[in-house]
Amino acid sequence: MSEKGVLNHPFRKGELLDLNCPSREILQHIASRWGILVLIALDRETLRFSELRKKISGISEKMLSQTLQTFEKDGFIHRTMLPVMPPHTQYRLTPLGLEVYEQVIHLSDWIELNLPRVLNAGKEA
Repeated sequence: MSEKGVLNHPFRKGELLDLNCPSREILQHIASRWGILVLIALDRETLRFSELRKKISGISEKMLSQTLQTFEKDGFIHRTMLPVMPPHTQYRLTPLGLEVYEQVIHLSDWIELNLPRVLNAGKEA
């Protein structure tokens, strides 16, 4: 870590356009179709796998599982195994995940508010 608390690595802010920038992988995780929806679905809730799957219409078990595993590795999601039979697993956003959520929800809100404009712009093109 540097004196400013930023990780020392050869990439700086704005290097996202560089093919070798490691932030591209994180961007891919967050900005994927299901990644954004998982973040929005979790919001500030703790949900079980089945609850998440019901909340995110159209997501397959495989894609939900992969997205949750990726987000857990990225530090965005905390997974808790409950000691019950049958086993239950709960998911919630970590503080880092909540920071990402705050960014994503602004984009989501903009899309919702401007959807008529976007749809009309596509017809006019």
